[in-house]
Amino acid sequence: MENSEKIEVVLLACGSFNPITNMHLRLFELAKDYMNETGKYRVIKGIISPVGDAYKKKGLISARHRVIMAELATKNSEWVEVDTWESLQKEWVETVKVLRHHQEKLEAGSCDHQQDSPTPGRPGQKRKWVEQRQDFSQKKLLEPKPKVVPEVKLLCGADLLESFAVPNLWKSEDITQIVGDYGLICITRAGNDAQKFIYESDALWKHRNNIHLVNEWITNDISSTKIRRALRRGQSIRYLVPDLVQEYIEKHDLYSYESEEKNVGVILAPLQRKVADANS
Repeated sequence: MENSEKIEVVLLACGSFNPITNMHLRLFELAKDYMNETGKYRVIKGIISPVGDAYKKKGLISARHRVIMAELATKNSEWVEVDTWESLQKEWVETVKVLRHHQEKLEAGSCDHQQDSPTPGRPGQKRKWVEQRQDFSQKKLLEPKPKVVPEVKLLCGADLLESFAVPNLWKSEDITQIVGDYGLICITRAGNDAQKFIYESDALWKHRNNIHLVNEWITNDISSTKIRRALRRGQSIRYLVPDLVQEYIEKHDLYSYESEEKNVGVILAPLQRKVADANS
């Protein structure tokens, strides 16, 4: 299949990135290889979207620092970039709304490149308008077909897929929209029975053809939680995060026992919203 016939895809990863690790970056490479190798898709961009401070997750440091670290991590990437829209919102934004924001942004950009056809004026100008219309039609025949808007798909690990089963964490309609309207690219490891999880969920099973499971054969157990633990204990994190990220963390002394206690006792934003909706 020629590149012009392939479906262009934008990979969107949402999360805390607290801090961003080499594993986060590997997810993009694994997903890109998989999607391109299907012969049906062509990945054109990757987007990292750090969650805002209003998410209220335990140990979540300022979005400003998390965004800067993500930007440092992708500084040399030719196709993965950082988007700050979600992190700048005063209130927590559901993942499905972040997906919708980026899809609409792509659609708006596509519309900007479309040329409007001429419109007729007064009756006396009819002949002139017909000539313009004919000339316009001839030009349109010579022009390439309007570019199809790329599809935004959510990139995630198996842990996010399994979190769909956590009571009150996700709205059922949001899950349906995410997998039905956009699609998932889920990186799985040996021991993660993602297929079984999809089978046991009616919503995921219904849209199983829009869920792409990518096996991570070269396993990597790096996580932000383990990075923070090592930093609290004064242990090295070199080669676990990009060098520029390590330097930034050390310069600003970002992770400590004190920072890990941030938001302790605070209800996670999705659960807060669920309680508020139930009481309204």
